[in-house]
Amino acid sequence: MTPVQKLVGLLGLVLVLMAGAAGATWQVQDWRMGNKLSEQAGLHQDDLARISMAAADQARAEQDKRLATEQQLAIQDQQHTKELSDAKRTQAALRDRLATADVRLSVLIDASDTASGCNMPTAAGAVGVVHATRRAQLDPAHAQRIIAITGDGDNAIIALRACQSYVHAVSSK
Repeated sequence: MTPVQKLVGLLGLVLVLMAGAAGATWQVQDWRMGNKLSEQAGLHQDDLARISMAAADQARAEQDKRLATEQQLAIQDQQHTKELSDAKRTQAALRDRLATADVRLSVLIDASDTASGCNMPTAAGAVGVVHATRRAQLDPAHAQRIIAITGDGDNAIIALRACQSYVHAVSSK
């Protein structure tokens, strides 16, 4: 063999060894990169699990808060319904007492008003509450209308309180 052929053979052998070494290097690099990617994927999964747990805890806390608000509103609704029912019962009883002449509404008359031309006795009667003042008894139909108006006002106040309680309960949570 000629020296050139020997050199070419040696170069070929070196190239084969280098190619094998390069292939082995790529395999080692691939293995190392695979391990790093696997490790990063595991860390990513752990992060996702922590985030999911935090989101679930927050959702549970929000749901508990919502349920507490709903319970509070239900209790307040029952209370306001009872107040409204009691007010209506009281109004109905007063209307019945007015209708049966058990109770009469009257107004005070200004004793110094000489222009009214109303000569009411100033002596207290057996049924009077205010003694020694001039009073005029209201017509029963007018008394019923006054009771209806005050009843509507009572209902409005109860409804307003219920609305205010609802807004307060919802906005404070």
